[in-house]
Amino acid sequence: MFMEKSNKISAKNWAIIWIAGLAGQLCWNIENQWFNTFVYAKVAPDPGIITWMVAVSAIVTTLSTFISGTGSDRLGKRKPFIVIGYILWGVFTIVFGTIEFLPKNNLMVAATMVVAADAIMSFFGSLGNDAGFNPWTTDISNENNRGGLGAVVAVQPVLATIVGSVLGGMIISALGYFAFFVIMGSFVILVGVFTGFVLKDSPDLKPSVDPKGYFHQFAQAFNFKLLAKNKMLLLVLCVFAMFFISFNVYFPHLINYFIYTRGYDEGISGILLGIGLVVAIPFTLIAGKFINKKKYVPVVAIALIGNIVGLFLMVLSHFVGSGDFINKFVIVIGIIFVGGGYMVIYQSLMMWCKNLYPEEQRGQLEGVRLFFYVCVPMVLGPAIANPVIKNLGKAITLYYDGVGVPGYTPSKELFYVAAAVAALTFIPLFFAYLQEKKERMLPENQINE
Repeated sequence: MFMEKSNKISAKNWAIIWIAGLAGQLCWNIENQWFNTFVYAKVAPDPGIITWMVAVSAIVTTLSTFISGTGSDRLGKRKPFIVIGYILWGVFTIVFGTIEFLPKNNLMVAATMVVAADAIMSFFGSLGNDAGFNPWTTDISNENNRGGLGAVVAVQPVLATIVGSVLGGMIISALGYFAFFVIMGSFVILVGVFTGFVLKDSPDLKPSVDPKGYFHQFAQAFNFKLLAKNKMLLLVLCVFAMFFISFNVYFPHLINYFIYTRGYDEGISGILLGIGLVVAIPFTLIAGKFINKKKYVPVVAIALIGNIVGLFLMVLSHFVGSGDFINKFVIVIGIIFVGGGYMVIYQSLMMWCKNLYPEEQRGQLEGVRLFFYVCVPMVLGPAIANPVIKNLGKAITLYYDGVGVPGYTPSKELFYVAAAVAALTFIPLFFAYLQEKKERMLPENQINE
């Protein structure tokens, strides 16, 4: 007898979602924040290295998700990808830290090693998290409970940012970068082992095998005719891309901005981020109620306005004093708006996408989502930021083993540029609204025809 999938996610699965999800987001946070400060602290104050590192890792992450997502769909299994991916993700996080001990007499070699190590780590991170864990959360959920799941998914990057920023700053200050990477990498390895014992694939997950073979099925991920048949999904992915181009203009440089432009140490930077993001968390719980009702467009629109307001407040903080209470207060308020907007937009778009995925292509379409959410934004965002920093940032010289290396500090103009790009997100969002309105008026069998 056919049985409807339960609207409740089991307690064990919730535990896995929290443990594996947080571990994954913590590792991504390490890459997105502390890898970039590592470059300034141990290699050179050159935003160009960060631009290359972010762009190459984004491309590798997307390709890994396409390759692994197609494989998980064909096998009808997510667990092996999660377990193996997380363990090797942790291993190569530790390997990245060993770059600190390489000779620094050749900047090109050091920069190349940083980019290569980050790319390898990203490959296995995507294998475990994007091609394994994310589709697994879709497999075990349904349209009726993904709003609550979306709130958890949106909160996890924020909690990871808070923990990663505060704890990371403390560990680095006390023990150095290498110890930090060893501790965090070991934690992710343990989580990978944990999932090997407790995680189970959804009983509803079945192999989806293209009779023409793996490579034909893999190539379908690059066939954008697939998205042409699902206009709403294409438009949602365009919203994803445009907003996260804006996000990647400033976020890879945010901690370096706090340290080298505003003069705060790692600990204070983490506290400022932590306070603002903790206060913003309730927004995701409120948004989840509307997301469950599929009120995606108004939720994203309101959150987008809040995000833009927050970016302007970050600029305003430069004009209300430096280092005093009011200055820090304005920064925290700005982070509340920026972080709250980011969390709600990410939460909404993630659940919107998941509800639009065909069941037999969930793993593969995670790769398509990664192309719009990671690859395009992480290539274009830092590429936009790089000339802004080099032309408008303050020139500095940092010393490594007694050798001075010139560079630039991230500038406040990054927030202006990010706000302008974020405003462009209203364009694909408007077309998504029109498509949604059209689909409500059409019989189900005529949608996307």
